[in-house]
Amino acid sequence: MRNSPWKVLTYAVIIVMGVLIALPNILSEKTLAAWPSWLPSSKISLGLDLRGGSHLVLEVDRPSLEAEWLQNLTQDARNTLETAKIPTASIRREQNNVVVTVKDPGQRQAAQTELTKLVNQVTWGTSIGVSDLDIAQRGDSAITLRPSEIGLSHRISGAVDQSLEIIRQRVDQVGVAEPTIQRVGADRVLVQLPGEQDPSHLKQLLGSTAKMSFHLLGRTGERGVSALQDEEGQTYPVEDRVLLSGDRLTDARVAFDPNNNQPVVSFRFDQTGATRFADITRQNVGNPFAIVLDGKVLSAPVIREPITGGAGQISGSFTVEGANTLAALLRAGALPAKLNVIEERTVGADLGGDAIERGILSGLAGFGLVMGFILLLYGTWGLLAVVALALNVILTFAGLSIIGSTLTLPGIAGIVLGIGLAVDANVLINERIREESRKGRGVHAAIDQGFQKAYSTIIDSNVTALIATVLLFWFGSGPVRGFAVTMGLGIAISMFTAVSVVRVAMIWITTRFKLKTISINALLPIRLIPDGTKIDFMKARLVGLGISAFLSISSVILFFTPGLNYGVDFKGGIQIEVSTEKAADLGAFRAGLESLGLGEIALQEFGDSNHILLRVERQSGPESAQNEAVEKLKTEIQTIDPTSQIQRTEVVGPKVSGELATAGFLSVILASIAMLIYIWSRFEWPFAVGAIATLILDVTKTIGFFALTGLDFNLTAIAALLTLVGYSVNDKVVVYDRMRENMRLYKSMPFRDLINLSINETLARSIFTSATAFLAMLPMAIWGGSAVESFAIPMVFGIFIAASSSVFIAAPILLFLGDWRTRRRAAADVAAQAEAA
Repeated sequence: MRNSPWKVLTYAVIIVMGVLIALPNILSEKTLAAWPSWLPSSKISLGLDLRGGSHLVLEVDRPSLEAEWLQNLTQDARNTLETAKIPTASIRREQNNVVVTVKDPGQRQAAQTELTKLVNQVTWGTSIGVSDLDIAQRGDSAITLRPSEIGLSHRISGAVDQSLEIIRQRVDQVGVAEPTIQRVGADRVLVQLPGEQDPSHLKQLLGSTAKMSFHLLGRTGERGVSALQDEEGQTYPVEDRVLLSGDRLTDARVAFDPNNNQPVVSFRFDQTGATRFADITRQNVGNPFAIVLDGKVLSAPVIREPITGGAGQISGSFTVEGANTLAALLRAGALPAKLNVIEERTVGADLGGDAIERGILSGLAGFGLVMGFILLLYGTWGLLAVVALALNVILTFAGLSIIGSTLTLPGIAGIVLGIGLAVDANVLINERIREESRKGRGVHAAIDQGFQKAYSTIIDSNVTALIATVLLFWFGSGPVRGFAVTMGLGIAISMFTAVSVVRVAMIWITTRFKLKTISINALLPIRLIPDGTKIDFMKARLVGLGISAFLSISSVILFFTPGLNYGVDFKGGIQIEVSTEKAADLGAFRAGLESLGLGEIALQEFGDSNHILLRVERQSGPESAQNEAVEKLKTEIQTIDPTSQIQRTEVVGPKVSGELATAGFLSVILASIAMLIYIWSRFEWPFAVGAIATLILDVTKTIGFFALTGLDFNLTAIAALLTLVGYSVNDKVVVYDRMRENMRLYKSMPFRDLINLSINETLARSIFTSATAFLAMLPMAIWGGSAVESFAIPMVFGIFIAASSSVFIAAPILLFLGDWRTRRRAAADVAAQAEAA
C-alpha cells in the first residue's frame, strides 16, 4: 500500500499533458496567437449541428455510368473492327449488352479476337486479374459484349476516386472554408460545408457531371442522331459522334458580349484541342454544330469561318450566376460519372449557436447535480470523486483533440452520460471500502480490499457499456458516431481517473495524515439507504414479473398501434424547421404547401408559436426527386411568409433510409447477442439468460415509451436503445457480481436467501449508481432541445426501468432458473443412485 514515485510521476505527466492539450479549447483566438509554439494549440472541430452548415452525401449513378460505358463500347467496337477491316451488319446496344453482328459468319472468330483487345484485366477486392468485359457468341454471326459485375464495381470505385479531387476543386470555386470531402463506402462521397446555409447552388455544382462535348447537327430520324433540347425546350438533331470533348479545355471565364452586354462563357483549349477545333471548324464552314453539356444543348451556332486561335465562347440565355456556375464547372473539369444527392442535412448558424448554449448549460447542470449528490453521499471523501470527474472531462476533451474527432451535440450528450457512468466506479469503490471498514479492517486493508473487490464489477460494467458503444460507432453515422466516440473515451478514461488516480490519492492522504481507520460518512445525519437492510425482495417477485409482463405486452400493442413516430432517418422524406418573426399561421402554411402536390404534409408548432416543424412524405421516383421537392418547399415557404427562415433541413432518400433502418435494428440485436456471450463467459448460463430476458423486457418498455410519447424514432433513438442495452446489463452486473461472490462464501445457503442477501448488500450502490446517471441526464432531457430529446428523455426513463428490473425481474428469473437447475441435478443424482443400487 505504498505509492511508487514512478507511478505518481507517470500519472502527473499524463494529467498535465491532458490539461495542456485540452486547454486551447477554452482560450480565445487572441490568447492562442500569443501561445508558445511548442505547446499544443489545436482546438476540437465542432460538428455542423453546433456551428451550422450543410451535409451532403452523393452517390455514383450506376445506371448512367453503365449506359455511358456501353455507348463508348459501341463506338470502340465499331472503330476496332473498321481498323481490322472486318465488315459488320450492325453494332447495336441491346439492354446491358453490345451486340456485334458480322456480315460474313466465317469472320466471327477473327472479330471476337479483335474485340478481346477491348478487355481490361482489373483487380477488385480479393479478385486479381479479372476481365471487366464478358464476351460471348450468339447464333452464327453475332458476338455480345457485356460489362462484368466486377468490372462495373471497379469502374464505380475509380469514378469515386476521380470525383474527390474534382469535387474539391468545385467547392474551392465557391470559397467554402474548411470543407470536409471524403469517400464513404464503395460508391459514395461525403461533403460537409461549415457555414453554408443554402446548399442549392453547391448541389448544382456537385450534381452536374459537366461533360461538355462538340457535335455536328444531323437530320431527325437518322441512325446515330439523338434529339436533344436546350434550356428553353427547343429540340436539335445532334449526332452522337463526339468531335471534341471538354477535357481539352484549359480555362473558362465569364465575359460580356459587347453587342448586347449579355453574359457569355469564354473558353480556351490546350494545344491538341486547339488544333482539333481548328480542323473541325475548317472542314464544316457553313454547317451548324452543337455545344452539349450533360445531354443539354448550350448553344448551336453556325460555323461562319475557321476558328484557329484555340478559343471560343458560349452564348445563350445566361444569368450572371448561371454563367459563373458553368465557368466554374468547366474549369474544375468533368466528373467521371453522374453523382446523385441521396442525403442532405442543413443547420442554420443561429440554431447551431443555440445548440452549443443548450449543450454547455445542460452539461454543466448535469455535472453540478452529480457533484452535489456525491458530496452529499460521501462528504469530504466525495471531493476525490469530484476531482476524478473533472479530470475525466478534461482528458476526454484532450483525447478528442488528439484523435482529431469532431464534437457534435450528441457528443456532448455522450460526455454528460459518461460523467454519470464514470462516477459509478467511485460509488462502487466507496461502498466497498465502507463495507470493509464495518468489518473492522484497518485503513490500508479496507482501501486495498475495497478496490480489489470492486475492480471486477467495474471491469464487467465498463465492458458491457463499451460493447454497445463500439456497435453504435460501427453502425451509426454522423453525429451519432460522435456520441459513441465521446462516451467510449469517457468510459475508458474513467478506468484511469476513477480507479488509478483515486487509489493513489487515497493512499497518499491516509499515509500523510497517519489515519488508522477510514470513515466515509455522508453529509446528512442519516443514511439514504440504511446499513444491513433485510428486505425480502423475492416475496414480491410474482408481482414484479406481472407488472413487467403487463407493461411489455402494452408496449408491444403500442408498437403496432399507434406505432412509432419514425423520423426521416428511417422513413425517408423531408423535414424542415422554420422560424418566423411573428406567430406562424399554420393554416396559411398548410394550404400553401399542400397545393404543391407533394403528398402528405404534417405541420406542427415546435417549441413555441414562432417555430414550426414541417414533414413531407418520401417522394416517388429517383433520389433527385427529394431535392427537387425541397426547392419547391423553400420557395413556397418564402412566398407564404417572407420573414421566415429555414433553420434546419433534412432530406433522406429511400435508399439511405432503408440502410439506416437496417443498420439501426441490426446493431441492437447484435449488442444483445454480444451481451449474452459476455455474461455467459463471465458468469454461468442462468445469469446470461436472466440478463438477456430482462434486457428484452427493458427494450420493449422503452419502445413502448417512444410510441406513447410520440418522440421521433430516429438514429438518436437507436443510440438511446443501444446505450440502455449496455446500461441495463451494467446494472445487472453489480448484483450478479455480489451473487457470485456470495455463492462461494455461503455454499449451503438456499438460493432464494442468497439472492435476497446479495440484493440487500448491493442496494445502496445500485440505487446510487442509477441516481448519478439519472441526474447527469436530467438537465439534458429538460433543456437539451430537439436535437437530443430522442436520446435524453428515453434515457431518463430507461435508467429507472433498468434499475427496477435488476431487482424485480432479473433476480426472480435467476431464482427460477437456479431452482430448476437444482431440481434437475437432484433428480439426476437420485437416478444415478438408483442405477448404482
